[in-house]
Amino acid sequence: MAADKLSPEVALRIGLAARALPDTDAKRLMTVLVDACGLPITPTKLGRLKVPKLKAAADGELAEIEVQHLKAALNLLKGIGVKMDQAEEPLPDTQPYSEGDMPGSIRVACASNHDTQIDGHFGSCARFLVYQVSDSESRLIDVRAAGRPPEEEDKNAYRADLIKDCQLLYTVSIGGPAAAKIVRAGIHPVKMPNSGEAGETMETLKGVIGTNPPPWLAKVMGFKAEERVRFATEEEETA
Repeated sequence: MAADKLSPEVALRIGLAARALPDTDAKRLMTVLVDACGLPITPTKLGRLKVPKLKAAADGELAEIEVQHLKAALNLLKGIGVKMDQAEEPLPDTQPYSEGDMPGSIRVACASNHDTQIDGHFGSCARFLVYQVSDSESRLIDVRAAGRPPEEEDKNAYRADLIKDCQLLYTVSIGGPAAAKIVRAGIHPVKMPNSGEAGETMETLKGVIGTNPPPWLAKVMGFKAEERVRFATEEEETA
């Protein structure tokens, strides 16, 4: 079923639901829905869907996805919490930044679908919020649309390239192959399965940077091996 045959409301529901599922785009979800609901896909049919049917459809295409994510997607498919103006949702404002403005800072990407929430999965989020964070300040310096890669390009590699200048990635979830590409790009992934507000998360990170960063963060910040050992020792002594 072509996307242009869907009603605007159904198309929005499917797009938002796909973002709620790890490593799932609208095309993959459509395959499952066509098998689960039959054509045409209507609000009434989506309203009758249950998690077991969603998991079993298309030979279990979504069977490995955790139930909590399937429930969140199912609510969106049923129109719960969906507003038609979400398709035109404004992007958060960014702050100016020039290299060298914030000595000792690191760059952080946050997988997001809405405003400044860390509520996206790496493989299906709508955008990446990019923050510059030091021990005294954090700035939202860029908002990067994830978009779709060219047909011949690997989706995970494409998304990793979008944030290759970052040292940290906060995301609700990320699959193993995608995490490997992120790590290969020099980015440390941090999972936040319960999501959260990006600004608040950056405030917490500021405090960690300014006090006693754990060895993995010290490495991200560029400390030498002997300095990372010092942080580890101090951490053990205060435990």
